[in-house]
Amino acid sequence: MHSGTSMSTPHVAGIVALLKALHPGWSPAALRSALVTTAWRNNPSGFPIFASANPLKLADPFDMGGGIANPNSAAEPGLVYDAGMPDYIVYLCAMGYNDSEISHLTKKPTHCPTRRPSVTDVNLPSITIPSLRSSITVTRTVTNTGPPESIYWAEIKPPSGTIVTVKPHVLAFNRKTKKMAFGVTVRAVALVNTGYYFGSLVWTDGLHAVRSPLAVRIVNQAPFYSAE
Repeated sequence: MHSGTSMSTPHVAGIVALLKALHPGWSPAALRSALVTTAWRNNPSGFPIFASANPLKLADPFDMGGGIANPNSAAEPGLVYDAGMPDYIVYLCAMGYNDSEISHLTKKPTHCPTRRPSVTDVNLPSITIPSLRSSITVTRTVTNTGPPESIYWAEIKPPSGTIVTVKPHVLAFNRKTKKMAFGVTVRAVALVNTGYYFGSLVWTDGLHAVRSPLAVRIVNQAPFYSAE
């Protein structure tokens, strides 16, 4: 089996072309979200995905992203994490670019918020927290692409050493409400070795499973509270 960027890129490009034909109005961010959140976490034979490493190891989200692209599920993902120019401007603000620099890029007057935003709040279909000291809350917004009257509930698999809560825990969409925001709070609760630990957040309506990888690195073990 061939692997690597040069092999995956043409396959993903072909899948994206098909998705864009099905959904002409979707943005690049929505297309990416559909691929990431519906990907297989095991290979098509049902066996775990391994990373090309020496020694061989089970793949984590840093190795495989969301997993193996699943074109059929990506065509009807249920929810997408969309993003556009305003989101990328906020990202640049979070990275420390000033109004003048961003305006030069956007070719129009741009102003960053008075309070510097967090890069963790960029509306990606994944959540990475590189330096968790006690707790942090990140926000995400999802857009319903399925039936107008849809109800999704959150299923959480927290990374080791953390407790993860989602508010609201249930998202109820209707014909007027197509987008909903939620907060994900990650709290360090146990001593763990240095490094990244992985989990997932899944929004499901019983038909769709919209999975986002979680990656957390705890950098300060004091104070901690029992997870029991």
